[in-house]
Amino acid sequence: MTTEALIPVFAALGDETRWSILAALGDGDASASALAGRLPVSRQAIAKHLAVLQEVGLVESVRVGREVRFRIVGARLSATARRLDAVGAEWDRRLAAIKEIAEGL
Repeated sequence: MTTEALIPVFAALGDETRWSILAALGDGDASASALAGRLPVSRQAIAKHLAVLQEVGLVESVRVGREVRFRIVGARLSATARRLDAVGAEWDRRLAAIKEIAEGL
């Protein structure tokens, strides 16, 4: 996943309500109405937040009878986590190199 592809994902995750929605969906698929019952946000606001999460590929909608439920797209979250791990490893490498230089002085 490129850095450019991560920017909208991080923007979406930067909102506390969207983070709470993802956490709630971690317990299982849910409709916007069910999420609104669990979170201190209106159903309309939940729907807007779900649209943002869906746009960046973090959730997808699934029709179950007459209800539309949302679920997390694990592959997208895993790809984001792998990219963050790579960034963290690069920083660890850089800091170790700086430490080695500083200790050699």
